[in-house]
Amino acid sequence: MKKIIRILSIGVLMASCTDLTENTYDVIPTEKFGSTPAQQAALIGPLYNRVGNYWPTLFWVYPSTDEMMIPTRGGDWGDGGQHVRMYTHTWDAIQDNGRFNGIWTWCYDAITAINLQLASVNEPSTVAELRALRAFFHYIALDHFGNVIIADGVSSGNPPQSTSKQVYDFIEKELLEIYPNLSETVGGAYYTRFNKFVVDMLLAKLYLNAETYTGTPQWAKVVDYTTRIIGSGKFSLPSDFFSTFSVNNQDSPEIILATAFDKTKRTGFNIQMPVLHYRQQLEFNIGNSPWNGPCAVPEFYYSFSDDDIRKNMWMVGQRYAADGTPLYDDDIPLILNPEVPALVMPGGADTRVRGARCAKYEIQKNNPLSSQDNDFVVYRLGDAILMRAEANLRLGNTAAALTDVNVIRERAGVAPYTAAQLTLNELLAERGREMAWELHKRQDLIRFGKFNDPWRFKPASPAHTKLFPIPNDQLKLNPNLKQNPGYN
Repeated sequence: MKKIIRILSIGVLMASCTDLTENTYDVIPTEKFGSTPAQQAALIGPLYNRVGNYWPTLFWVYPSTDEMMIPTRGGDWGDGGQHVRMYTHTWDAIQDNGRFNGIWTWCYDAITAINLQLASVNEPSTVAELRALRAFFHYIALDHFGNVIIADGVSSGNPPQSTSKQVYDFIEKELLEIYPNLSETVGGAYYTRFNKFVVDMLLAKLYLNAETYTGTPQWAKVVDYTTRIIGSGKFSLPSDFFSTFSVNNQDSPEIILATAFDKTKRTGFNIQMPVLHYRQQLEFNIGNSPWNGPCAVPEFYYSFSDDDIRKNMWMVGQRYAADGTPLYDDDIPLILNPEVPALVMPGGADTRVRGARCAKYEIQKNNPLSSQDNDFVVYRLGDAILMRAEANLRLGNTAAALTDVNVIRERAGVAPYTAAQLTLNELLAERGREMAWELHKRQDLIRFGKFNDPWRFKPASPAHTKLFPIPNDQLKLNPNLKQNPGYN
């Protein structure tokens, strides 16, 4: 209950809180509730449950990057070729509609629920928090689809489509307007909630990618807003890199925003299931057989030097059962091999062991359930530090950039960069090693102009794939929506 207690502490008032796995968090009768500021604040709680779908919604488009692949192994993970299409940027607006529609509906279902709540709320800090949440979901939609809908109130009919620039301006205006009414409290009742520092980070992300969204860079603003976070004294880098991703990571001083999970009460974080080899069920003594799917792109795995502490996030080599007995797949030792010879491989034990598996988030041992207790980290201090470094480097402030990057490298146990070594390409590589599998690499590659480059088993892809197609289901529902260029 450790995380559920935190969720309840933000005011989810319900007659019974013993079963929070039902999909009814956002259904709250307001006829007799919400007349006082405290009651209005309590109504925010259920809406945060929607933020909790950040990881399970976005994880499955992450193989569009140079960090993750889901190779077909015989009859496993063929799935109609969808994972191959995602990796090679050959997705189809109709054939892959479900994947993209999942992101769209996640964002706009949340926005609709927030707008309904805003219609009955007038307490300033509560209104501010709700508008920050609404801006966050608009930002996710903007980042993935570009020309989307601005939904700033309850309405009927078919809303118009806005340009990326218009959506960017709306998000910026919303966040700047509500900022003074947000709390500066970190942790406790504000763990997983939007306070001033979360909004600082959201604004910094918006400005970091401003050139992608609007054509105009905003590097100085990135420096300003990340400095608010770094200089606040509210956050720090723990000496143990992996503690921020441990099973009990809720007290990490690095976390700016996380989504709370609990293996029985707020389920859904189950990264160990897709990534582990089937037989690794015995290694961690878990109750369900994993699925043996996503793994590291080999070149990405090889980008970690042996002295880099972060390389320990990858499981390679001989695997052992919990009692120390070597594991086998058929009659072959279960030796996870980072080398992947093809995107589509034949069946057999040799192909089943291909690919380094990610254990950045601690695998919860002796867990009889499919979900884990780790909270998923959306924003953290290490990211803010590297964002400031990038902005300063692009502004020509190499010394300031070098100081920030080397703070990150020192914790990783690797040698500091010199000024001559710190190029933009090297900074992108360092961001990759630090932020691996945290769902930021797609926008990083786009920002650095690398998303459409070729990499292993992926040829150069057309520029229009930097945006996903507007889901076909949404085009049918709303005639005011026009498909993104390149998908017609």
